[in-house]
Amino acid sequence: MSDRMMSLAAGLGPTQEIYSIDESFIGLNGVRGDLVARGHKVRDRILQWIGIPTCIGIAPTKTLAKLANHIAKTAERKLGSYPAELAQVCNLAALPGQELDDILLATDVGEVWGVGRRISKQLKEQDIHTVLDLARTDPATIRRGWNVMLEKTVRELQGQPCVDLDDAPEPKQQIACTRSFGKAVTELAPLIEAVSEFASRAGEKLRKQNGLARELLVFMHTSPHRQGPQLSRSVVVPLRRPTDDSRLLAGAATDAMRRMYLPGYRFIKAGVILVDLQPANVQQQELDLEPEHEATPTPTPVLHVRHSLGG
Repeated sequence: MSDRMMSLAAGLGPTQEIYSIDESFIGLNGVRGDLVARGHKVRDRILQWIGIPTCIGIAPTKTLAKLANHIAKTAERKLGSYPAELAQVCNLAALPGQELDDILLATDVGEVWGVGRRISKQLKEQDIHTVLDLARTDPATIRRGWNVMLEKTVRELQGQPCVDLDDAPEPKQQIACTRSFGKAVTELAPLIEAVSEFASRAGEKLRKQNGLARELLVFMHTSPHRQGPQLSRSVVVPLRRPTDDSRLLAGAATDAMRRMYLPGYRFIKAGVILVDLQPANVQQQELDLEPEHEATPTPTPVLHVRHSLGG
């Protein structure tokens, strides 16, 4: 669902940085017309096709765009907190100077991206209570009192882009595909089917970042909130050669599930995590001294078992 949402959100502009599972930045360079209307169309499409409500913030910098998104969400959920026309899609770049100042004045400084609870408290001790207060503070003063990152935040609030749109984020160090089952699973066959699918999906994500995996971890567990015997198991499978081949990953995950499965338990969740990743263009070769069809190395198990007697 995240991938589908991101693909629809990409229709807003020519460049995209996926920031988290439910959040991305879109570059709007060269995009003309009514950006708010465009935002509403994309939002409506995501809601209609996927069923996920979203909010969109538009601004000259990433920090202001994050703030605009917060305003769009708050204006929709808390009537009267901000002007109603800023709900769902908020374009701070289109507001006249005084209206923008009023919005920033009405927003607590703690809502700024990168200003955590500790820094927020320190700023308020220096009589910087609102986003407008922070935006009007001298950046050099902020740098001397805090750090260069907060200085960049202030400059971004002033409309100076200091945080680039990252079209190619750093490769992930781990890739996970997990799922909670709709109902408890007790048989081996559906568990094998699930982890095989998870490994295939993880392999697809790994190829997108041009990486290889040296190991994969397979896990499953029962629900700690239900009565009955409890079991949590995980197995780390070292791969003979680093790979991004979904067939090999699925085969290793299947072997691991067969090794650690025990009957008599009601499993509620399972997953596959690719670990020890490396770039595909950096590979360590080996002497071809063993047959290619050698069995998968015996995985190293990590076991935790807890029985619940009488609830």
